[in-house]
Amino acid sequence: MSQQRITVIKGDGIGPDIVDAALQILDKVGCNFEYDFADAGLMALENHGELLPQETLDLIAKNKVTLKGPLTTPVGEGFTSINVSLRKRFELYANLRPVLSFKGTKARYEDIDIITVRENTQGMYSGLGQVVSDDGSEAEAMSKITRDGAEAIVTFAYELARREGRKKVTAVHKANILKSTSGLFLKVAREIGEKYPDIESTEMIVDNTCMQLVMNPHQFDVIVTTNLFGDILSDLCAGLVGGLGMAPGANIGKDCAIFEAVHGSAPDIAGKNLANPTSVILASVQMLEYLDMSDKADNIRQALKEVIESGDRTTRDLGGEHGTTDFTQAVLDRL
Repeated sequence: MSQQRITVIKGDGIGPDIVDAALQILDKVGCNFEYDFADAGLMALENHGELLPQETLDLIAKNKVTLKGPLTTPVGEGFTSINVSLRKRFELYANLRPVLSFKGTKARYEDIDIITVRENTQGMYSGLGQVVSDDGSEAEAMSKITRDGAEAIVTFAYELARREGRKKVTAVHKANILKSTSGLFLKVAREIGEKYPDIESTEMIVDNTCMQLVMNPHQFDVIVTTNLFGDILSDLCAGLVGGLGMAPGANIGKDCAIFEAVHGSAPDIAGKNLANPTSVILASVQMLEYLDMSDKADNIRQALKEVIESGDRTTRDLGGEHGTTDFTQAVLDRL
């Protein structure tokens, strides 16, 4: 069996520190990966004069599996979001954001275990048809949903639920007002739900979903929704378990996947050995599950859980006094 090659984009700010932590942990559990390092973001802009160099795109396409740290897209400079560009180019139609509560965090809830499955390429978030009038008094954008796109994401959510033994899928929409786009999504979600009688299917309007997540999050299991709603809801879910530092993300297409820390690059603490690497470690756990290496994924998750619960060498955001390297070492010791 040939060695699995992984494309690694360390990213900007704290990215290199936390990605190094994740790679040490992957090596420790014996994944035996070969890594191809690639630049994107500000680092790539400095080294290659562009945010997404062709050689990086070629490596992502070649290896099919990528682990990436947070990237900075310069704001208001006419640059397109790097993440949106990657999703479109590689048709990474499914965005998978699991949240799991660990004891020992500053989370407001215990026993949270929710997966948000977000359509990743269509809808309001895709930036279609953005126009501002010459005098700056009007702006418009277009939202487009296709039946194929809706079927793909809802099917993905139900297949995931079935594979992981989950009991319930909630389709989140705004079909009462957005009768065309959200209406089509909801219609498709209902049709697909009928094909999975073993899983409870529910539907909820997005504003109510936000309220319910805050008041009674334990009613949710798998949430499936459109691009913009998914962007917002997945961050809300991260807030239930202690913030974006505890939440990984996966972008999955038909034959290509990118796993990432979903938080920002935190330039203010870059290079200071302060960052909590949990998000990108959990992203590497998602990557192992995608590669059918779930025993190794479980080992890492368990070690991480023990470190956070015990407070052994945890970072400041987790109430500890330690830095990235100590925290990583605590996980390595348990492995």
